[in-house]
Amino acid sequence: MSKEPGHARIRYVAIGDSFTEGVGDEQPDRSVRGWADLVAQGIADAVGEPIAYANLAIRGRLLAAIIAEQLEPALSLGPTLISFNGGGNDMLRPGTDMPWIIAESERALTRIAEAGAAPLLITGANPTVGIPNGDSVRAKGDQLTQAATGLATKLDVQYCNNWSDEVLARREYWSTDRLHLAPVGHHRVAANVLTALGYATPADWVLDAAPRPAPTVRDQLKYTRQHVLPWIGRRLTGRSSGDGRSAKYASWVEIAPRTGA
Repeated sequence: MSKEPGHARIRYVAIGDSFTEGVGDEQPDRSVRGWADLVAQGIADAVGEPIAYANLAIRGRLLAAIIAEQLEPALSLGPTLISFNGGGNDMLRPGTDMPWIIAESERALTRIAEAGAAPLLITGANPTVGIPNGDSVRAKGDQLTQAATGLATKLDVQYCNNWSDEVLARREYWSTDRLHLAPVGHHRVAANVLTALGYATPADWVLDAAPRPAPTVRDQLKYTRQHVLPWIGRRLTGRSSGDGRSAKYASWVEIAPRTGA
């Protein structure tokens, strides 16, 4: 008989926003999977035993909310590993307080380490090829990634830099909203994370995508109508895509290795 998930040797919790929740990797039942779920499966396959997994990430969350709402609940589960990513939604807004984001990220990583879990710092992929105001967001992302690289060295924590992955920055790795990764993009991030952790990538994962041409004027108009205008509407009314949502795995679930993996 298997142990309860919370007694597994490896206990992994993911915290963050839509990137970590898995938006863009929608499943037939309308749930989302995403790179963190894939990483949990990849770890279980690599070690050949069940691991415990929880995912507290919720789409739309700013960094302050991620830390305030997810960090302590994650630690209360008694994890051995916590992946931390945040700040992407902050960067989409004007007047981003980058020094504050960097300082709060350091505080969160330090708290994780002091609680006895291994912190894994993860940067998001670069979506700026297709989004409005991409140059401004790219500059912020470059700054945050440089700071994250420095934090990882300073604190001696595991680190996965997806922002600098030039393949992930290509159009074909993004979903139709251009802000969230497509399934192939989530798989590539998961492969990057597993590599950072020292695990092999499952051989059956699809990590490459056929090139996608630049959008036409008609494509741009459709994109603006379906994605940009609703996003602006939420900002103007103080709403979030994550309003009313809860974590998809707020407590431990068991991830068993796949047969033959």
